[in-house]
Amino acid sequence: MFRVGIGYDVHPFARRGQARPLMLGGVEIPGSPGLAGHSDADVLLHSISDAVLGALGRGDLGRHFPDTDPKTEGVSSLILLEQVVALMREQGYRLINLDSVVIAQQPRLAGHLDRMRRRISEVMGATEAEVNVKGTSPEGLGSLGKKEGIAAESVVLIGKV
Repeated sequence: MFRVGIGYDVHPFARRGQARPLMLGGVEIPGSPGLAGHSDADVLLHSISDAVLGALGRGDLGRHFPDTDPKTEGVSSLILLEQVVALMREQGYRLINLDSVVIAQQPRLAGHLDRMRRRISEVMGATEAEVNVKGTSPEGLGSLGKKEGIAAESVVLIGKV
C-alpha cells in the first residue's frame, strides 16, 4: 500500500536585531539572515514533516508541535522530523520517494543542496537516491521575490514495510 503527502511552509526573515542562523534542510547556510519562527524555522524540514504527516493522515506539524509549546521553542527541526519519521515507522511505513523545492530569491542554494539531501536522507533512513532537493527563484515576484522570506514545498510517497 502506498500513500502520498504534500507539505508547504513559509517563514519571513527575522527582523534586524534578532540574529539567528539560517537553517535549511538541517544545514546552516552562512552569510544569510535566519528566518523568524517558534522553532529554528527550517521551512524545508517543516514542509517535509507536513508531507509525511499528510501521507499518514495525521494532520500537520502545528497539530503535533504547536507554536505555543515552550518545549519546542528554538528546537532544531531535525528533532521534529525525527519524531515524524518515528511515527511513520510505528505505522509500518517507509519513505519511497521525496521531492522538495526551496523557493528563495536569496541566498543562492546550489552549493548547499547536496549537504541538505544527505542530511535529510540520514534522518529519514533513506538513500540519497530516494531524496531530491532543489532550489528555485521567484524571479523577483511577490513577497519571496522581494526577499521577505523563504518557502518550501515537498511531496512524499511512502509505502508499507
